[in-house]
Amino acid sequence: MVLEFIKFFFLISGFIIGLGAVTVIDLHGFFARKSNYWTLATTRTHKITKPLIWIGILLLSIGGLLLYKDLFLILHIVLISLLMLNGLFLSFVVSPFLLKREREGLESELLPDKFQKKIFISFIISDLGWWVSVAMFVVYLI
Repeated sequence: MVLEFIKFFFLISGFIIGLGAVTVIDLHGFFARKSNYWTLATTRTHKITKPLIWIGILLLSIGGLLLYKDLFLILHIVLISLLMLNGLFLSFVVSPFLLKREREGLESELLPDKFQKKIFISFIISDLGWWVSVAMFVVYLI
């Protein structure tokens, strides 16, 4: 009973924390495409959402590794790997770029189109990874 609680608690906590943070930063980023105000807000917000997303991925990973078996486990590992690779890009490419711009006083200027396109692809990967994980969990429960 306790182990079952832990499995579900970790998995659901991961969804709440990680997907919640992803939703916040994705909406900020969407509005920042054409707005100096939202570009500044996104730069500041990512400092909070980035660690929350990593906490969510960690909890989701642990919960899924404990809960899933067979095909579900393989799919879970693939999705977590995709989210982690995407997170590495965001943490070690996008975040340093935003922080550098902030230090230079450029945090409210729109990002270059080329960079916005990379972030948009990352946004798609992130949303698909998280929502497919949610759907997979629902299928597992059914």
